[in-house]
Amino acid sequence: MRSLWSLLISVAALAPAPALAAPPPLPQGTFEIQFDVNCEGTDLAEVLERLEISGASYQMTETSKGKGFYALLGTAKRTSRGSIVNGVLQPAEFADERSGRDTARAWFDWKAQTITMQYKGNKGSEPMPPNSQDRLSFLLAVALMPGRVQNMKLSVFDGRGQSRHEYDVGPRERVKTPAGDFDAVRVTRRAEPGAKDSADLWVAAEIGLPVRLVHVERDGKRCEHVAKRISRQ
Repeated sequence: MRSLWSLLISVAALAPAPALAAPPPLPQGTFEIQFDVNCEGTDLAEVLERLEISGASYQMTETSKGKGFYALLGTAKRTSRGSIVNGVLQPAEFADERSGRDTARAWFDWKAQTITMQYKGNKGSEPMPPNSQDRLSFLLAVALMPGRVQNMKLSVFDGRGQSRHEYDVGPRERVKTPAGDFDAVRVTRRAEPGAKDSADLWVAAEIGLPVRLVHVERDGKRCEHVAKRISRQ
């Protein structure tokens, strides 16, 4: 069972993202988005994303639970906390807890420009690349792209290693979900030459958060995450 965030991961080169003028204000408050996950007509899981933004601080929690046969795989929980500086996320700590597996952790030291990861008792540090995010915060970084940058290349850490990937902001589209209809901006993961997998994310303009994701894997299997419920406090 793969989470909403992990489906967006792909390998790409690092580069600074060009800035756009007049960035929109950051969303403030507590948001909960419940997603249904479906692959090729089969309901796989339910994912609950909780985001709290207060001033320049954020806290994210993702819980995933399988449906039917996939419920036997147990549950997964990811957390990320950190700061938002000039519209850019700076994660401080990340954890990935799953049934039957050791917890993976990552710490980000922005002053020293280092990242420390820990998994299965192994713990080590390495230099921090530009545009570093964790496996959960990177989706919020992508959701903040519209109105700020047109392209973004990231290095993502999950406590066990890192991956690199790239996204482009596309057109505005009308998106229908069980949670409602939204004017949304489409953000596309840039595929490597010859790659058969793809991912598209729709960020709702009124809340600045994703409400739909469509991912096609290398074998052609199509998976979709659609917002079922959205609440804001």
